[in-house]
Amino acid sequence: MIDFRLDEEYEDLRKTVADFAASEVSPVIGELYEREEFPYGIVARMGRMGLFGLPFPESHGGMGGDYFALCVVLEELARVDSSVAITLEAAVSLGAMPIYRFGTDEQRQRWLPRLCRGEALGAFGLTEPGGGSDAGATATTAVLRDGEWVINGSKAFITNSGTDITDFVTVTAVTGTKPDGGKEISTIVVPSGTPGFTVEAKYSKVGWNCSDTHGLAFDDVRVPEENLLGERGKGYAQFLSILDEGRIAIAALSVGLAQGCVDECLRYVREREAFGQQIGQFQAIQFKVADMEARTHTARLAYYAAASKMLRGEPFKREAAIAKLVSSNAAMDNAREATQIFGGYGFMNEFPVGRFYRDAKILEIGEGTSEVQRMLIARDLGL
Repeated sequence: MIDFRLDEEYEDLRKTVADFAASEVSPVIGELYEREEFPYGIVARMGRMGLFGLPFPESHGGMGGDYFALCVVLEELARVDSSVAITLEAAVSLGAMPIYRFGTDEQRQRWLPRLCRGEALGAFGLTEPGGGSDAGATATTAVLRDGEWVINGSKAFITNSGTDITDFVTVTAVTGTKPDGGKEISTIVVPSGTPGFTVEAKYSKVGWNCSDTHGLAFDDVRVPEENLLGERGKGYAQFLSILDEGRIAIAALSVGLAQGCVDECLRYVREREAFGQQIGQFQAIQFKVADMEARTHTARLAYYAAASKMLRGEPFKREAAIAKLVSSNAAMDNAREATQIFGGYGFMNEFPVGRFYRDAKILEIGEGTSEVQRMLIARDLGL
């Protein structure tokens, strides 16, 4: 029998995080957002709750859960705020997961316990200023010299890379030439504070204003040879697998934002009156909210389906791309409609829908643009 209900463990987790988002995040996030301030206090509390360690085994300091548990948490956080949700998503999916998936026992023992407790953050340095979606165009280089990697280059739009608790950035770099003449791309862990490693000034962004995002520069940065993460020359394949998982997480976050728009609109249309009645009694408003709920429901089923295949160990690349495409579109559409329903108030930062509108667009860009998702789906269909 097909059953889309969450089992008791997931549902208990969902309720716990929903309560946390309502009581701890919602009252303070608007002010933090306007100040563009990283939410260190919220991150610390999430760390004590074990959220950063959800999908990792207890032997590495984790909670012994799975990736779907992380997705459930991301959805509930994003119903209230996406900056907090993306901080967790990037910390787990892009920061800690590569260490867990591809690291040596020594690397796992060194980095994972603090990451799982939320005491430290890791970042993933993939995107470059001239690369964008063409990650194969990596220009950053790493040359092995006297037992050290010497790294030169730059990265752009790197989440969690410049906080006071950022421990390292995992960097993709060209480490040689493959037999076919192509670039040999590897991943190397660069600890924060390494000489020559510069975290540039934070970006002035349209949205995700409480999320930490920087460009990075590497000028003859030297790290030990053992900081290579995984096999030399396998960095490209490693980040592709990390992105496949991450797209499910971003889909869950997108569903959360879409559902948050529905939540806010339902409250508003029952309070706001125009022409002598609640605006929720007008069919035009009812149809907008109904469409928003339908988009959210459909997107949630898409990421549930992708997550279920991943947890069963089945190929899930196409389902992850579908989930990311459908969910990010739903988030953007719902944010636009919610802003319209709120009218002039929707354009005011004091109302959450204004923040949702600013946060939604990046979901159609980050971790693979909508165009890239369509390309992946078409390719999987044999086109």
